[in-house]
Amino acid sequence: MPRDHRPAKSIRVLLAEDQGMMRGALALLLGMEADIEVVAQISAGDEIVDTALVSRPDVALLDIELPGMSGLDAAAALREEVPDCRVLILTTFGRPGYLRRAMEAGAAGFLVKDGPVEELAQAVRRVLTGETVIDPALAAAALSAGPSPLTPRECDVLKASADGATVADIAARVHLSESTVRNYLSSAIGKTGTRNRMEAMREARQQGWL
Repeated sequence: MPRDHRPAKSIRVLLAEDQGMMRGALALLLGMEADIEVVAQISAGDEIVDTALVSRPDVALLDIELPGMSGLDAAAALREEVPDCRVLILTTFGRPGYLRRAMEAGAAGFLVKDGPVEELAQAVRRVLTGETVIDPALAAAALSAGPSPLTPRECDVLKASADGATVADIAARVHLSESTVRNYLSSAIGKTGTRNRMEAMREARQQGWL
């Protein structure tokens, strides 16, 4: 719709998505809504806060897996730096753990990418009025799954082992002794019901705990 046909006060949206084709398509589709204006498009998580401080969006539409900083970490940063901006997480990965972490980070909504664009546009409008918008199937799954059993330190050591690092490498990365790292890895393996740290890491990622 031509800009002169827009209402005087459009909803200003910041869009963070690392896949260029998806980002462009979302911007185009949202831009066709008469009351929505995409004021910023970015591909990296560590650009979100600075861009929001300049563009002053009403709603930030964030993917989770972004280079530089995850959308979940960016949501928490926006809550501190741009508190008037509502955050709506839009992701391919509808994992219960991600939903819990998004809500803890202050997100106002959580949707998966396979929904219709009309639903996304309506979610943008709803979160701006103060509503919380969550994919119903994911909400039910999150309730049945329960909270993550992993402690923050157990998550740290699993993340640090992602590239097959040795215990010594992990210890250096997270600033812990090797014996402490082994203890955390053993605990994480037990809690995830897996056989080794690589399986534990995969299971934790699948559940959205990392």
